[in-house]
Amino acid sequence: MPDPRYDFSSNANPLGPCPSVLAKVRNADVTRYPDPMYTRLRAMLANYHRTTPDRIVVGAGASELILRLILRIDGAVQQLVPTFSEYGRGARLAGRRLISTRSPAAFIRAQSKHPGLGFVCWPNNPTGDLWSAEFVSAAAAKGPLVVDMAYVPLCEARHTAAIEAATDRAYRLYSPNKSFGLTGVRGAYVITPRIDRRLASAAPSWVIGCDAVAMLESVTEPRARTWLAQGMPHLTRWRSRLASSLQLLGLTVRESPATFLLVKVGDAARITAQLRSQSDVRVRDGTSFGLRDWIRLSAQPPAAQKALLSALKSAL
Repeated sequence: MPDPRYDFSSNANPLGPCPSVLAKVRNADVTRYPDPMYTRLRAMLANYHRTTPDRIVVGAGASELILRLILRIDGAVQQLVPTFSEYGRGARLAGRRLISTRSPAAFIRAQSKHPGLGFVCWPNNPTGDLWSAEFVSAAAAKGPLVVDMAYVPLCEARHTAAIEAATDRAYRLYSPNKSFGLTGVRGAYVITPRIDRRLASAAPSWVIGCDAVAMLESVTEPRARTWLAQGMPHLTRWRSRLASSLQLLGLTVRESPATFLLVKVGDAARITAQLRSQSDVRVRDGTSFGLRDWIRLSAQPPAAQKALLSALKSAL
């Protein structure tokens, strides 16, 4: 089946690729190997985050780094559900016990009872929960913690300052390809709470190519950050408009501070399949998150929203 015209299933920036980042990726010299130590890249990322290069570990996307972290740190894997499925998948691939909790208090208790590695997605995918800075700080003090910050750049700045301060003792995971509209370029990085050379050395040689190096270097530049900041009002307006339109259809909506939201539709698998087969619209079935009655939608421009709402009316 060909790609749909209107794809609400992806959390990539609906404004499309950032022009300055895309230009750098296209101009990357992919006829050569990158620096195997990623020296300049790590220095640029460290400077941007006000840390040191020896605390920057690069990887081939968030999923690769999630699995590498699980393999690096012994014990069970804790997660706050519903959440990103790669934490559970990584635990299964590594043969680790997976502990799923449904509240911050239960997560803290699990860390004490089942020592290992905890994962917190902030804001959470797919619910949009903004876990408190106090909880994140306490969890990081309790045991090894990864804070997945994939959607932080797509939130308003007022939401992010406290969480950045609360994560100094955690592994901070960044995957900027979503925010800058280049999900096909597989590059991400972790800021470690202390120097962890074993985590870096556990990667295969040249774990990312020159295209991903170019993306990660360029997203720290003022042009890229200005483009993202200027686009935020559009994203917020589109998300709010989508939420309001869905509520006018009588649907229950759970809005996030980023670009996505949840909407309760009943049999999510049926609705998802019907939309895909009978219209040019793709949505994300929430069943993989354990949310059988919900679909996840990303903010999209008005024309796409009109097509979605028309298709939903028929499907429901």
